[in-house]
Amino acid sequence: MTLKKSHTVEIAAAKAGFSRATGYRLAADPVSVHEKPPRGRRRPDPLAGIFDEEVVPILETTPDIRPVGVFEELRRRHPELNPGVRRTLERRIRVWRASHGAEKDVIFRQKHEPGRQGLSDFTHMGSLGVSIAGQSLDHRLYHFRLAWSGFIHAMVVLGGESFTALAEGLQDALWHLGGAPREHRTDSLSAAFHNLSADKAEDITRRYRALCEHYGMDPTRNNRSLAHENGSIEGPHGHLKRSIGDALALRGSADFDTLDAYRGFIAEVVGRANAHRSKAIEAERTTLQDLPMSRTADHEDVSITVTSSSGFVLRRVFYTVPSRLIGHRLGGRVFDDRIELFLSGTRLLTLPRGRAEANGPNAHVINYRHVIHSLKKKPMALLRLVYRDALFPREPYRRCFEVALERLSEKQACRLAVALLALAHEENCEAELADAIDTALNRGEIPELDTLKAQVVPDRGTMPGIHIVTPPLASYGGLLDAGGTS
Repeated sequence: MTLKKSHTVEIAAAKAGFSRATGYRLAADPVSVHEKPPRGRRRPDPLAGIFDEEVVPILETTPDIRPVGVFEELRRRHPELNPGVRRTLERRIRVWRASHGAEKDVIFRQKHEPGRQGLSDFTHMGSLGVSIAGQSLDHRLYHFRLAWSGFIHAMVVLGGESFTALAEGLQDALWHLGGAPREHRTDSLSAAFHNLSADKAEDITRRYRALCEHYGMDPTRNNRSLAHENGSIEGPHGHLKRSIGDALALRGSADFDTLDAYRGFIAEVVGRANAHRSKAIEAERTTLQDLPMSRTADHEDVSITVTSSSGFVLRRVFYTVPSRLIGHRLGGRVFDDRIELFLSGTRLLTLPRGRAEANGPNAHVINYRHVIHSLKKKPMALLRLVYRDALFPREPYRRCFEVALERLSEKQACRLAVALLALAHEENCEAELADAIDTALNRGEIPELDTLKAQVVPDRGTMPGIHIVTPPLASYGGLLDAGGTS
């Protein structure tokens, strides 16, 4: 309209960027452009006389309070207040905090260099519902990741966050990778030090530093309770668990026959994830430090003495060993999932590691084969044995003992249970005997030892008699003569 004052409609429209038709239309019906005034309130303010007078002082004195907490306090002070004002209150508090609230922590994005940083952390896996042979598996994953290329490694951890799990998982990752980064970053490792004395916590710190020095890595950690400082692995925790969850869904079941099968499944999922980053991983491998000649210790050394109970107690867990070791002092190596026992430097056996609940009774790791020879001599010891339930290797053996206690005398029930365990040990037919016992119990019968023995023990038969005829010595002379004639 300004150009129209000194130009024709066509020229003014062209200079303004309009078509000629639009220029004539605007000339015939001028439009004045003004900003619309802000829309005023249409309803009375439900927080008038309340927000500035009561809510603001609450927010100033308790900056971390949740809006719902403020709402509940206002409802207590003003019962007549409409519950529908909760959303209005939350929006008003959000705007007030944006204008008058405390400053927030700023996240500073970092630029990663190849070969510089590797990170370790643990993550819970209970939400996936994994089970082994029908038994729920309470476990974690040790998770290692290279910050630049995204290489990952995961290990199933049966216990908590411990130094042995960290050392074993980290070394597995480095040797699989073929090199070590210049820096290894963790969280505060507070879980590993939980409920430890100051001396033990310092010992773990020294061992962790020695582990990093062995591989030429600089140990660093984020500040306590600031997980975002470990963001290069905290975020990928979720990605890894979602990938495992998707793989379990495609598999159709979260139940595995053995723990090794589940570990193989995790390795396959991790391998597929690394395959997608293969080019970046290969590029970063060239920047990693060379590995040392060998691994360092990834276990904890202990010393134990075998008691007259043919076992030992370690961290509130009772383990049985062969009775020939009673009275001997053994060396032990404690790993996350096993304990290796040594006598004079020679490895004797490996036991699965057990764990007692924090506030529960002591746990038991029992192998009936270690004590069955003595139990045969004293079968009544089974009746009130401290670790009786852990003695039975399979559920049918325990059920059989309970049914026998209901129908037979205590002495007969103990003798039957011990005899079945002895049969399983001597004939090496534990699984087959368990199936036969289960079948008999399902029929409502108490298993009979002779009947079960006939079912599970193979018929050895009798050795055939062999009659050997000894030839006369004169016949050998005839053979020599025949040989000389030819």
